[in-house]
Formats: sequence, C-alpha cells, structure tokens
Amino acid sequence: MDAPVSPTNQSESFASQVRNAVIWRSGTQIASQLVQWASTFLVIRILSPSDYGLFALTGVVMAFLNMLNGYGLASGLVREATLSERQIRQAFGMLIAVNVGLGLVQFALAPLAAAYYRQPAVADLLRVQSLIYLCTPFIALPQALLSRRMDYRQQGRVNILASFAGAGTALVGAFAGWGVWTLVLAPMVLFAVRGAGMTIAARSLIMPCFDFRGAGALARFGGVMAASQLFWFLQSQADVFIAGRHLDLHDLGIYTTSLFLAQIFVSKFLPPLNEVAFSAYARIQHDRTATAAAFVKGVRIVMLVALPFYAGMAVTAEPLVRVMLGDHWTDAAPIGRLLALAMPFMTLQVLFSPACDALGRPGIGVRNGATGAVILAIGFLVGVRWGLIGIATAWIVCYPLYLAISCWRSLPVIGASWRAVATAIAPPLVASLAMAAVVTGVDHAIALPPLARLSVLVVAGGATYAGWLIVFARPIVRDTMALVRNRA
Repeated sequence: MDAPVSPTNQSESFASQVRNAVIWRSGTQIASQLVQWASTFLVIRILSPSDYGLFALTGVVMAFLNMLNGYGLASGLVREATLSERQIRQAFGMLIAVNVGLGLVQFALAPLAAAYYRQPAVADLLRVQSLIYLCTPFIALPQALLSRRMDYRQQGRVNILASFAGAGTALVGAFAGWGVWTLVLAPMVLFAVRGAGMTIAARSLIMPCFDFRGAGALARFGGVMAASQLFWFLQSQADVFIAGRHLDLHDLGIYTTSLFLAQIFVSKFLPPLNEVAFSAYARIQHDRTATAAAFVKGVRIVMLVALPFYAGMAVTAEPLVRVMLGDHWTDAAPIGRLLALAMPFMTLQVLFSPACDALGRPGIGVRNGATGAVILAIGFLVGVRWGLIGIATAWIVCYPLYLAISCWRSLPVIGASWRAVATAIAPPLVASLAMAAVVTGVDHAIALPPLARLSVLVVAGGATYAGWLIVFARPIVRDTMALVRNRA
C-alpha cells in the first residue's frame, strides 16, 4: 500500500509544480520572444512606418474577431474537475465551427473595413489573413489540455519552434521587398507551425463532435469569457479605430510601434504567467486565504520586474528608439516615453482576470472590461484632437481611474486587501523612482553615441535599482531569491 501523502507534502508538491510551470512557460516565452524580437527589430529597420500603419488597420478587425475564436471554451476545460472524451470532442467541434465562421465573416467584412479607413489595400490584406482562423482549433484545444496537466514544457518547445518559423519568414519577406505583406505572412506561418506542434505534443488529433447536447456549461463559460474579451477589444483597439480616421499612415505607424515597445512586458511576458496563474488559482479556488496570498505574491514578483522596466524605458526612450529601431523612427521616442508611464497601471490591471475567472467569477472581468472600454474610448476621442501626443496622454489620464475601479470591484472577490497590494508594490516603486532619478542625472552628464549612451544608462539604472532593494528592502530580495531557488 502506498504511504499516505500529508497535506504539507501535497502543498509543497503543488507549489513545486507551479514554480516549474512558471519557469518553463515564462522561460520558453522569453526564449521565443528573443527570437521574434531579433527578427522584429531587423524588420522594423527595413520597413517604413507607413507599412506598420497599414498593417495596424487590419489589426482592429482581426482583434475583434479573434476575441470570439473560442479560447474561452478551451479555458473551460481547464476548470473541469473531471473531463470525458466526449467533452473534449465537443469542444473541438465548437472551435472548428466558430473559427470557420469567423474566417468567412472577416472575408465578407474586408471591403467595409477598407472603405471605413479609405485604404483599398486593407481589403486584400484581410482576405488573406482570414485563413489564420483555421489554425486556432489546433492551438486552443491542445494548449488547454496541456495547461490542465500544467505541462508547459511541451508548450514551450513548440512555441520556440514556431517562433523560429515566423521569424525566418519575416526576415525573408523584409529582405525580399514584400513590404506590408511581410507582416501578414510571418504570423500566419507562426500559427500554422504552432498548431501542428501543439496537436502533436498533446496528442489531441481526434474526431470533432458537432452534437453539442450536454455542453451548455462549457458554452456558457466560453460565452462569458468572450464577453470579457469583447470589452478588452474595445479598450485595446479603440485607439487605432479612432486614430485610423484622423492620422496618416506614417503617424499611425509611429504610434502603433511606440505602443508595441511600451507593451512588450505586459503583452509578451504577462500572458504566459497568467496562463499558469489561472491553472494554479483553479486548483486552489476553494481556499480563499491561499488564493489571496498567491495573488499578492504574484503582484509583488511581477511589479518587481515591471516597474524598473517601464521607468527605465521612460527615461531612456530617445537612445532606446535610435538603437532598436533606427534614426527614421525618432518621432516614436516622446510617444514611447508617455506610454511607458501608463503601463504599470495596465500591468496591475491584467492580473485581476485570471484570479477572478478561476474563482468562478468571470463576470468581474466583464464589468471591469466594460468600464475600461468606456473610459479609454472617451479619452481617445478627446485626445485625438491633439494628434499623437493627445492619444498617448489619454493613456496616462485614463488608466489610473480604470485601475482604481477594477481594484474596488476585484479585490473583495479575490480576498486580498488594498493594504496588502500596496505593501507589495511600494518597495519596487520607490526603488524604480530612485533609479529613474539617477539615470536622468547620468544622462545629462554624458555625451556619447546612442549605443554607448544606452549601455551606460542601463548599467547605471540596474545597479541603482538592485542596490536600493538590497539596502532598503532586503526581505523582499531574500524571499524572491528563495522562491526562484525553490526554497520558499
């Protein structure tokens, strides 16, 4: 007979599983992003801001339809205590039906989008991009099955392979002179490779079931998740939807590329962490004390990295843009500086949804998203009168208000207090402000070429931030290092 497993050993085993999941999911995400960024920044230096402006116009339609692509249905499988083969086949059938429909809808909407933006090329781009929906069922289902087992090693390997495929396509297109089509075809190749790889990794190639009787709970959960994504779309795409009618393609390209730089952390590193968080919260959803403690610890660790990242981006925007993008992108520096100041609020905001969703309260995310959609849309409508600066400033004005309302609504559900969250954020915030002050002073004292200047500023900022934490917040450094070393 096997020896009984004590609650303490179970807790330690689960904690170790979560740590391993975070390491594999975030580690492989970093590796795959490094591959993609290497090609992305090379491509940016070759293509023009107008190419990125034109591509951004198609992104609004893609983002709108992608929020309906059924990832919420797949997420519902993660929460199920037990899972039958029929449920899996039904989910696969739903994903296929939904995404084929979305592809047809996008093909039909392409001329209307082109007419709205007064850019005929948008129609051709959207028609080709409609093929990407065919890959979604072969990504969403196996990803959910692997996440359910908290197996992020296989996902990570597939993501790295897909990143190489997408990056290679982007480089070939840029050097071959494909122009804006480079930005269309590279992600299509990436998704195709990811779909094939995920399906093989999870061994999820099964016959879909289109008899959806008994799948009402799964469909309802997916519907609520889609509603949440609807409001996320409204707040994340309202700026381009509004600016696309008022700015020329060059300025729109400057804005969207600046936003890409500013959102690198929140859009590239947080999603994989939130995937792990959702799975972990779902496993401990009946222990509200443990959920609250895990949330606060997650906030502390994320902000320990995010705050110096954004503060450093704000004070080094000018040399950063010149080094990473090239001199023909210098107009992006002041826009990127303003957007970087708003990103800490966005980072904290996106941490709420995984906890609330896993606790069975996805409606919280829906209401938060609706609030943000209204606040940000109003801000962008007002800000666009002052062009690029006005749109960027709207982020700084609107996001703190949006975050405050979300905290008021979400923290009681999670069980965490305002004081606990503020205490978790305070040390890295103070250290980041000290770092920004030192970097600004050093920048005024030196006169170097862009690359050397950026290198000096990064070293000075990193040393200041680490030194401040070691001197004034040593317990946090010690706890974080223990967590990384698997000793917490």
